[in-house]
Amino acid sequence: MIRQLVISLSLLCAGSTLPAAAQDAVPDAAEEVVVTARNSGAPMWTVETPTGVLLVVGEIRNVPKATPWYPDRLERAAGGAQRIILGTRAKVSPGDILRLIFRGGKLTKLPDGKVAADYLDAPRLARLRALAVRYEQDYDRRNFLMTAFDLLSRRLAFTRDTGDDATDVVRKAARRADIPTHPVGEMRGEDMLDNLFAAAPETHLPCLDAAMAAAEIGPDIVTARGKAWTGFDIPAVMANPLETALGRCWPWTDDSFGGALRDQWVDAIDAAVAEPGVTLAVVPIRVLAEKGGVLDRIEARGLAIKGPVWR
Repeated sequence: MIRQLVISLSLLCAGSTLPAAAQDAVPDAAEEVVVTARNSGAPMWTVETPTGVLLVVGEIRNVPKATPWYPDRLERAAGGAQRIILGTRAKVSPGDILRLIFRGGKLTKLPDGKVAADYLDAPRLARLRALAVRYEQDYDRRNFLMTAFDLLSRRLAFTRDTGDDATDVVRKAARRADIPTHPVGEMRGEDMLDNLFAAAPETHLPCLDAAMAAAEIGPDIVTARGKAWTGFDIPAVMANPLETALGRCWPWTDDSFGGALRDQWVDAIDAAVAEPGVTLAVVPIRVLAEKGGVLDRIEARGLAIKGPVWR
């Protein structure tokens, strides 16, 4: 169970057609990088600045192998960038691991003496019990966040049989080409655990609702999400029940962590716009395309964005 909790924290803390928007030319020095990146099959947007180009890759994690794309092309493109921005880095200490070992039960189970029926209304409880029977699981005492993760990761199996993620591809390219990489921020393991320990079970109910809805539909939504991603159908990615569920679970819906994660990306993009040359950023698709997200905020600043329609 402790191993599952560690995996849960790590997961919950990320084409064949032309994009719908016009694809204008970019400065010659950056054109090869941008064209190569676009041909990778991952959705992306470009923002031209007076001194360079910002190239933003919209990432989903755990891309199914059944949804082919061309990570080698993104790797080549990343090798031509002057700087690379990647996601938030989790800083976990040995003390954090020990804390999980000795106190992890508080995160994996409901408070002493409490069961799911103490928090769920009749319709929710009936749905949860039906899923427990289907998968031969006992969710009665389990923390709702852990139940949601079990439904998404193990029952829908969206973390199995996956290919390369954009972040891993770009990080490898940066390491080989000795290109500076910049995390948008850092989350301390101690802060994450404090936040989770303090969270009341009720705060995870939206996550549980969305995970149950996804599990009730079945594993076809995993493939559909991947196909929408490589098809540049960003509204379909955002509306996919799996993506919806991931976006309604910790840390994205937490008032402190969720807002901070989004603000970090906006600040990083603002800074990148002023840099010369090519900056490549790999950003979670939900942070990019949600209402009021990074793309909306870039557009609100009067900058021209070229790439797929995101809303």
